[in-house]
Amino acid sequence: MAIEPRLYLDFGVDDIADSPPSSWLPTPEAEYFIDMSPVPDSAMRPNGAAPPVHGATGAILSPTEEKKRLRLTHLPKRKDIKAPFPRTPGSVDPNNPPWPAFRGYHTYSFANATMGHRLPTILGKAIDDVIVTLNQESSEDRIVDLVECIERMEELKRELEEHAKLRPVIDDGEADVALWNKEIAKYFLGKDFMNATWLFAEAYKYRRLRECFSVSKFWQGYDVFFRQKCDTFSRSSDAVFELSMRFAEQFKHEQTLSDVEKVEAERLMFMELSQGECVCLWGNSTDLSLLINMTEEQIKSLQSTGGEALAETEKNILGNHMERLWEIVKETKERGSRMLNGQKEGSSGPGGRIDFVLDNAGFELYCDCFGFSADFLLQTGYASQIRFHGKRYPWFVSDVTMKDWAWLLNTMTYGHLFPNATPEEMESLRRLGRRWKQYEKEGKWIYEAHPFWCTGYTFWDLHKEAPDLFLHLSRSDLVIFKGDLNHRKLTYDCAAPASTTFEEAIGPMASASGAPKVCSMRTIKSDVVVGLGDKGDQLAERLDKEEPGWKISGKYAVILVSEGRPGEKVFFA
Repeated sequence: MAIEPRLYLDFGVDDIADSPPSSWLPTPEAEYFIDMSPVPDSAMRPNGAAPPVHGATGAILSPTEEKKRLRLTHLPKRKDIKAPFPRTPGSVDPNNPPWPAFRGYHTYSFANATMGHRLPTILGKAIDDVIVTLNQESSEDRIVDLVECIERMEELKRELEEHAKLRPVIDDGEADVALWNKEIAKYFLGKDFMNATWLFAEAYKYRRLRECFSVSKFWQGYDVFFRQKCDTFSRSSDAVFELSMRFAEQFKHEQTLSDVEKVEAERLMFMELSQGECVCLWGNSTDLSLLINMTEEQIKSLQSTGGEALAETEKNILGNHMERLWEIVKETKERGSRMLNGQKEGSSGPGGRIDFVLDNAGFELYCDCFGFSADFLLQTGYASQIRFHGKRYPWFVSDVTMKDWAWLLNTMTYGHLFPNATPEEMESLRRLGRRWKQYEKEGKWIYEAHPFWCTGYTFWDLHKEAPDLFLHLSRSDLVIFKGDLNHRKLTYDCAAPASTTFEEAIGPMASASGAPKVCSMRTIKSDVVVGLGDKGDQLAERLDKEEPGWKISGKYAVILVSEGRPGEKVFFA
């Protein structure tokens, strides 16, 4: 294509030759860039024009040079312009979060380590687990079917390591297929494991892992992580019996206490149990996706439930709304009492409904059941019903499935998982198991698994993509989201400033009409950090300097609360 000589006029040049030598004409291969450095006074012409193009400071060099230059001498200085974040609600979508997304190719983020190393490692260990099962089989049909599952897993691992493009999910009969493929088609078409948003790419990997078995004949319900989850709980014996020996008997007040003293005793119990929950979060005792090579001694150390460990946790809760959480729980009981007694104040009675969106199976689920959550809240009347929300199939290694839920309660009641336990310890565990199973029979504990929890969508889209689930949660007095993954989904897993309020960070889960009160209890194990208060940015900067890697160390946690808009009528666009 012919190129006009005038294309080579410098900014400020008024007398360049109309026909520069042909050797100066650009070639398709040539690389051009703009040189913004000032021209020395000695090189300037009297009339202000730039020197000839072939001079020492010429605007365009010969195409034999590695680069070609355009020297701009009289333009304003380059401005430091920041992108407008957060994005407006109308411009937010799964590939464009409110603040910049984390992606696998970001070498400075935990996303890079996860997509490049952790996920292939996890997948390799999953393949090893299936091979163990394969070697225990005798039926040829089942063996051949499982070999095909392994081949699909190996293909997924190859795609992950080669950063392959994300293909649609095969229709395997799961209720989430349409949601997955709609999100891929609208927002991630042509994206690969490294340039899609980290949260979506990571979730997609686990959905594809599910597909490896869901299309099989005999192995549709197989959980490649089940052995690990059971093994980790069995190695938690010290902490398991420390708790069961304390809580086997139902909670009772001393008869001499006044009503005010009873409430204060319950508050103190609540605070200690809440911190105990943080110990479970802290050590991340069953998050196998992070601690897949942990020794038994390390697990025991992380699960220490002594007073020193509890005191240590509170100072490392960087965003701590625990007092407000207690007030919400207390208000729930008082509201239930008024309803039961015809609006009469001060009478005791059943509380309301509290929902838990679960995280890890094993020891952490055990803590959820006895501790701050279900058992204590029911016994003391702060809740009349607890709903537990888990996953429909294996998810992010250690997330709770219905199989994990049933296994825990039945192992506690009937199992022989702890050969070195004393008869007294085993009896305390069985009492707990029997009491919790009775809660199930009475409808006081309910396990649920909505398909939305195993999609690539964040909870910003829950209102739009799962309106039935949003309506269901809106009827709860308090929804508690456990763990890092749920926190990432609440906050869109993006680079929001640490001073961003929790309400702003969770978007529609706080601002939509009918949004319930929400609490997030999370160990900080990934890059997104919000809710640290007005001086949160300075705190984050200080920790970046003093403790590099603090966002993934598991040392710090947050307990954050959103007031929501409970009681308002839910509207859907």
